[in-house]
Amino acid sequence: MLKEFKNFIMTGNVIDFAVAVIMAGALGAVINGFVSKIAMPLIGLVTGGKSFADMFWTPGDVEYATVEAAKEAGVAAVEYGAWIDTIVSLIVVGFVMFMIVKAYNKTKKPVEEAPAGPSELDLLTEIRDALKK
Repeated sequence: MLKEFKNFIMTGNVIDFAVAVIMAGALGAVINGFVSKIAMPLIGLVTGGKSFADMFWTPGDVEYATVEAAKEAGVAAVEYGAWIDTIVSLIVVGFVMFMIVKAYNKTKKPVEEAPAGPSELDLLTEIRDALKK
């Protein structure tokens, strides 16, 4: 029983899945780095030079220079800029995964259809001819 379980656990599909999960985590870290360090500063230049990560809203009339200053004052800060960063990262991850799957599907061989056997009419004709003999 234990040997069967080990064979089940170590099948190719499980190992492929484990590798895919590890690679997805690494790919996510690379893409998050790209979005936060390269893409968002460029987008910030286009939108007026302010980084999206620094954009936040606090309730009330008092304005704070940074999110940290608002948090130190005990004020709830809605960090919508960080949320925009996350959405951009999601879009980039989705696009990259789409391109990977598209490239992978191009490498797969087309599924060959099974050779067509005799039709139902052919089989009935053979049976009829066999019964006539």
